[in-house]
Amino acid sequence: MDQADRDAFAAFVAGRSTSLLRSAYLLVGARERAEDLVQSALVKTYLAWPRLRDPGAAEAYTRRVLVTTAISWWRRRPYLERPGDVPDRPSPADSDALDATLDRDLLWPHLRALPARQRAVLVCRFYEHMSLAETAETLGVSVGTVKGYLARALQTLRLRLGVDTTNHPTGAAR
Repeated sequence: MDQADRDAFAAFVAGRSTSLLRSAYLLVGARERAEDLVQSALVKTYLAWPRLRDPGAAEAYTRRVLVTTAISWWRRRPYLERPGDVPDRPSPADSDALDATLDRDLLWPHLRALPARQRAVLVCRFYEHMSLAETAETLGVSVGTVKGYLARALQTLRLRLGVDTTNHPTGAAR
């Protein structure tokens, strides 16, 4: 790898690490594991950097590595205990942030209980705001598969949260 590639990679890491860490946290549920996941994904991206034809595709490539690495961790380490702590709450003075945190705290255990691919689809679609096609490319699956994972994940969350699904298009009463 030449100096220009190393400089480009360093700029990429400096500019995107925080966003990658947030996504990784949503995928694995613990800050330490998220940091390890980002580090692993960045090492893999660094090794592939000279082969990336379009430097603009580096983020998409890294996100795909992030998701596939997280999924391989789940497959390889199902016996490990997953931490149950939740992120720190904001100060009570910020009521909007507190309400959002309380909502997140209620949803978090249900999200963590989803199968790895379903959780990955939810993170890509709703946190990263990726289209169905971008999500499919990131996960290396078809758009139809993304739709299926998404429907099952949302249905599971609705059932666990006690949301009435009888009149919902993806509800149980189809």
